[in-house]
Amino acid sequence: MADHISGKKDFSTAILERKKAPYKLIVEDATNDDNSVVMITASKMEELKIFKGDTVLLKGKKRKDTICLALTPEEGDELDDGKIRMNKVVRRNLRVRLGDVVSVHPHSDVPNAERVHILPIDDTIEGITGNLTQTYLIPYFKDCYRPLRKGDTFLVRGGFKSVEFKVVETDPGEYVIVSPNTMIFDEGEPIKREDEEQLDGVGYDDVGGCRKQMAQIREMIELPLRHPQLFKTLGVKPPRGVLLFGPPGSGKTLIARAVANETGAFFFLINGPEIMSKMAGEAEANLRKAFEEAEKNSPAIIFIDELDSIAPKRDKTGGEVEKRVVSQLLTLMDGLKGRGSVIVIAATNRPNSIDAALRRFGRFDREIDIGVPDEIGRMEVLRIHTRNMKLAEDVDLAQVAKETHGYVGADVAAL
Repeated sequence: MADHISGKKDFSTAILERKKAPYKLIVEDATNDDNSVVMITASKMEELKIFKGDTVLLKGKKRKDTICLALTPEEGDELDDGKIRMNKVVRRNLRVRLGDVVSVHPHSDVPNAERVHILPIDDTIEGITGNLTQTYLIPYFKDCYRPLRKGDTFLVRGGFKSVEFKVVETDPGEYVIVSPNTMIFDEGEPIKREDEEQLDGVGYDDVGGCRKQMAQIREMIELPLRHPQLFKTLGVKPPRGVLLFGPPGSGKTLIARAVANETGAFFFLINGPEIMSKMAGEAEANLRKAFEEAEKNSPAIIFIDELDSIAPKRDKTGGEVEKRVVSQLLTLMDGLKGRGSVIVIAATNRPNSIDAALRRFGRFDREIDIGVPDEIGRMEVLRIHTRNMKLAEDVDLAQVAKETHGYVGADVAAL
């Protein structure tokens, strides 16, 4: 009987599973340290219709992609058909780790670059004097015909120190090949490491302990934003608003951020208490502005944090302002003209103190309870928080997860 049950597919979390496709390959570490090369087996190349030395487009996490040259491993060098080798620099540009999945697509007609603008990252050039272009960049690009993507970073070893560079601008397009005729510019201030790190937002793999809810959220938010035509052909209206509720610290805001980063949607954050203002009519104007901004930049996600502070029950509150804000929010949520590509997510830890009209169909019609994670969930959260730490031999995460009963994500993080 048990076998029969385990053979059944759980459709509630099906969206989280990795889809099998010939162009999806598992990342493993490169044996040679070249920033522009990935290794794929010859049989896989044939299947994907790629020739040795072709440029391929690699797609990673958080909507990141880059281009590289595809080569085959040397004889006697074993590589699985379903794997791809890339070095640390390429993995960082794709925001993937070893064992993650990337997709590989042929991308043949990449133009030669006329000009590229490349700047160093400030903490890697301390104590280096002299011309960076002459010492590092020109030898790195010489006679190699390296592919570049705007926005990528790469590491150049030269002399006695490695310097990290970022591609700021490429002409004529986003993907180019640096040829001997390309002009390389490096004018400008070095890029600060902080600015670079800020761009690394949260992704789905930074959210742990709520698998089922994550599946629901991706189904309700990611599908309408990325494939709106799907709903049109089915004749179904996509969900308009999603209300996340759960105890403080269970990751409601984190989930909304992760969804915005992974779908590449415009993200507009409204903190409930911030909108409130003592001037009459100002709070409603702030709300209207937020919705207008989002409509201009659709597909967009509007995230309202602490919804209970701006939309309390109208019969309970004495203040006029609160009543007007609730009404304004209601009319905005109804009046978003065919706004398939603007989705409102709200988070609160007191779902019962919200005005009932907001929980009708067409407004916040889906409610997801992000509860306290169970033992497996806490284990996930612990793994996420400790994956960049050096742990002692005797640290048993499973034991910690077992003992921290009733902890939410934030408590585990504080631990």
